Amino acid sequence: MNANNPNVDKLPIPISEVRRHLSVPLLCDALDSCGYFSQSPRLPIEPRTLNPYLLFGTAKTLLWADMAHVDPKPYELELAAIDSCQTDDVIVCAAGGSMRSGIWGELLSIAAKYRGSAGVLVDGAVRDIRKMKELGFCAYARGACPYDSRDRQRVIDYDVTVELGGVRVNPGDWVAADEDGVVIIPGDIASQVIEAAWTKMFAENKVRDAVTTGMSTTEAFRRFGVL
Repeated sequence: MNANNPNVDKLPIPISEVRRHLSVPLLCDALDSCGYFSQSPRLPIEPRTLNPYLLFGTAKTLLWADMAHVDPKPYELELAAIDSCQTDDVIVCAAGGSMRSGIWGELLSIAAKYRGSAGVLVDGAVRDIRKMKELGFCAYARGACPYDSRDRQRVIDYDVTVELGGVRVNPGDWVAADEDGVVIIPGDIASQVIEAAWTKMFAENKVRDAVTTGMSTTEAFRRFGVL
């Protein structure tokens, strides 16, 4: 059964419209305008499954660590974390870029999708990519690794502050990802940022229309103030 996410109701724009129309660059520009200049981790995290729209949702954080001993309670915390997911959560797996194993795959995707998760963002490796594509589950990661995580990596905590490339991600922050990259929007300014991004989108549309009908880019920038 899906658990409702109260943070979604606080958005000034319906979440479906945010996903359909906004982008990571627009959100980064909006964050710049709000005085937040370093919210996009410069990491090679890319889409591993197809997604026509922006991956966007609230951060459900999992902290991972490498290991080389027999795990006395394999999968315990990762399963508890998935079972506590809410609708529209983006599961953020902070594994420090480790490629030791594929820490996310088909079965976790099925469980997360059932809970209503919007997708997963892995600072590390995933596996079962073909199966995730068939499932239609959105997954971003540094790469792929066929090894199972058991006795190689494990979740050591969840619903805690984690870091991606030096950018802090708190539970309940907003996470967005597309082909251009990843951006983290602090929860307490999410409404302001989304409104600013939405406004800039319409301004960019005016510039596009003006330039394609003959206006110079210099005049378009002077008139609309965006580029």
